[in-house]
Amino acid sequence: MPPRIPTPRRAASAIIKSTSSGAGTTRCLAQPCQQVTASFSTTASRPKFSKARRMFRAWINSHGSVFRKHVPGQTNYLQPMKANHRNVDQPFPLNPLYKSQPVLDEKARELIWEKVMRNGETVKAVSAELGVDIQRVAAIVRLKEVEKDWTAKGKQLARPYARAVLSMLPTTSFRANQQNEPFEAINEMHVHPHTMQQLFWPTSESRHFTRADAAKAFHPKLLSADERVPHPELIQMEKEVLQGRPLWDASERFKQAAMESERKAAAKQQAKAALNEKYTSRVNTGRFEFRFKQFNSENVGPKGRSRTAVGWRYGAPYYDRSKGHQIKIPMSVP
Repeated sequence: MPPRIPTPRRAASAIIKSTSSGAGTTRCLAQPCQQVTASFSTTASRPKFSKARRMFRAWINSHGSVFRKHVPGQTNYLQPMKANHRNVDQPFPLNPLYKSQPVLDEKARELIWEKVMRNGETVKAVSAELGVDIQRVAAIVRLKEVEKDWTAKGKQLARPYARAVLSMLPTTSFRANQQNEPFEAINEMHVHPHTMQQLFWPTSESRHFTRADAAKAFHPKLLSADERVPHPELIQMEKEVLQGRPLWDASERFKQAAMESERKAAAKQQAKAALNEKYTSRVNTGRFEFRFKQFNSENVGPKGRSRTAVGWRYGAPYYDRSKGHQIKIPMSVP
């Protein structure tokens, strides 16, 4: 629809039509007149709220007014139904199984970065000292490096947002050169896929069946729980302390073992990267870099579950609970 030309406020002339009552004739008169404008109401229309929204507005203006602002450093979660205590770790009132965990504050992150990057301590040693998981320590160091690099380049950081988020969450801090409470469990291990299947393993009652034997029963190359934990050096340190070795000596031996373990892991990772680079061809077009590798799609292994095969990440089901004529117990005892 084309735009309309606005009518001037005062028209030069107006045509007025009048009808006579008798003859029914119409006459038109031309005379100056003022434009007649329609008057519209400027009163805002009444909003139509749903019942749920009206109930929420009534609650937020009465009992829920205490949740408008939070106390810095404390949570502001809603109270579960029939709860007489303050809610500090349950963000969702209808889900009591979900608990929020505290996070590390900025001082704790700075302390972890300083111990690793300036003091030269190993990630495992810092994890064992402060009670922080190895992966969390490594992530904090990487993020701190990015933050300090951005600060050196003059990039703006979202510090007001970070302070606002940390002020609404329970936080934990550490003090340097003091005994701190552990932040989380550091020696928990993930469930290995080989241990998820049902297994019947006959053995004699007089045999001392250890965790290493249990690992070999699930898979010949599966390591025991003592070797798969993130800190196997801590187990060895506790054994040495129980055997009578002084605590300071066992602690120094733990630090040396942790440093040697990280050195071997770094060397193994570098060798793997070098081998991968050896079999990778790169083509740089200026805008993109294409990488080509030789791959044999027929190499799926004897059981079709080789890690080098296509689609191995999708996994394969276990048949330990399926019905049918399948042998589910070992046919021979080693």
